[in-house]
Amino acid sequence: MVVVMIDPHRLRIFRAVVAEGSIGGAAAALGYTPSAVSQHIAGLQRETGLALIERVGRGIVPTDAGTTLAAESSVVFDGLSRLDGLVADLRHGNAGTLRVAYFASAGAAWMPEIIATIGREFPDTRLDLRLIELADPEASAPDIEIYVESPESALSRAPIVTPVPGFDSVPLVTEDYLVVVGEGSAYAGCDQVTLRELADDAWIDNDVARGPCREGLLRACTAAGFTPNFRVETHDYGTAMRFVAAGVGLTVVPALAVIDLPAGVRTVAIAEPTPRRALALRRHHRARQNPVAERVINLLYEQVRRTHGMVEPSSLAPTEV
Repeated sequence: MVVVMIDPHRLRIFRAVVAEGSIGGAAAALGYTPSAVSQHIAGLQRETGLALIERVGRGIVPTDAGTTLAAESSVVFDGLSRLDGLVADLRHGNAGTLRVAYFASAGAAWMPEIIATIGREFPDTRLDLRLIELADPEASAPDIEIYVESPESALSRAPIVTPVPGFDSVPLVTEDYLVVVGEGSAYAGCDQVTLRELADDAWIDNDVARGPCREGLLRACTAAGFTPNFRVETHDYGTAMRFVAAGVGLTVVPALAVIDLPAGVRTVAIAEPTPRRALALRRHHRARQNPVAERVINLLYEQVRRTHGMVEPSSLAPTEV
């Protein structure tokens, strides 16, 4: 079977001839010479192998085949019009896919409101959301990544960002860890405890992925001279805190995790040393001019200010490092 490739430009000119009822009328409407229009019609007839117009007196009329082709081609041009709009949207970042990666506690505390807002404001944009803890190392790089910096930041308040080729990076916030204890714990009424005071208690592990949060906490414990006695292993902060509420032991979590505390537990500040983690943001260079990515970042700043009392977002604009 021979596949006919129709030139859309010639087809558009043919539709103008049918609409105007003459080659001269189409030429005037399109800004072409009558000779150029005639050449395009002749070329279209060769491409299709069809007689598309015929002379009647001193004028022309479409043949039955020409009438059918002109009518059916409206679907083609509707599709091309949509593609033109899509290209414009893609050029301005209003359509397509935005890939966002984030760690679990950011997903629980920050991302639902951000994603709901983006869905309302940019309904044609598909959001590819990825949990960093479960990320496929072979997957393409995200456009935006909200992540926990290296464990070396565990005892520092200084903002830290690790340069990554192809990304702009900026620190978001450095937050303290807190100990979560049951209401009946001897620590429940304390303003703070030293990390070393917790050494002999039963601990509930909350990071089975053995990620940077757990590693940073263990570094702080090592600095305090002990290794935690983990009695229970859980996958997340929420589950660990429910074990605490049941009286199984204590767990140590970052401040972002205690926004939604379960009943029956208390949080206490930790000192000497205070474990900390640095949260940061990366934006891929391909998303620099993407308004959806920019909106996600601004919404993220709003969430960080809500949970941590951050400064104005103008001082947090990502810069290449």
